[in-house]
Amino acid sequence: MRWLLAFLFGAVFGAAGGVALGFFLFPFVFPPPQATETLQASNDSRLVAKGTFIHANPSDPIHYGSGGVSVYSDTVFLNEDFEVGPGPKYHVYLVPKASIRSSADVEDTMFVDLGQLRAFQGSQNYTIPAGVDLSLYQSVVIWCEHFSVLISPADLDFET
Repeated sequence: MRWLLAFLFGAVFGAAGGVALGFFLFPFVFPPPQATETLQASNDSRLVAKGTFIHANPSDPIHYGSGGVSVYSDTVFLNEDFEVGPGPKYHVYLVPKASIRSSADVEDTMFVDLGQLRAFQGSQNYTIPAGVDLSLYQSVVIWCEHFSVLISPADLDFET
């Protein structure tokens, strides 16, 4: 009888662990295709700021990013050269803080969530909600909501 309980216990926990591992590894094994969106800013939108995503923690080989970002009055546009390392549930945030270099820099801020990242590479558009004062936001970051981890920040240089 003990062997049956041990077998059932192992089967249940093995299956649960396998499912959890599958959810974690899915974006690495089956990444979405590269995005190729074109800029979809409205006719009255203007370029407000530009930035470049960086590898905030070079000793971390998993959480990295690179490429440009352009912020218009109604759209955040991730440029064609945009790329981040794959992972689960990444989001694009506007953050009211400059020089973001760690997860702690983001956790206690009132960021604006622009939506879930649609691809790990390529150009993408994210609509800025009406009423957002862009002068208050000095950074665009890619954030992993699943693990509350900073993936890649971009400091914004405002156009004059």
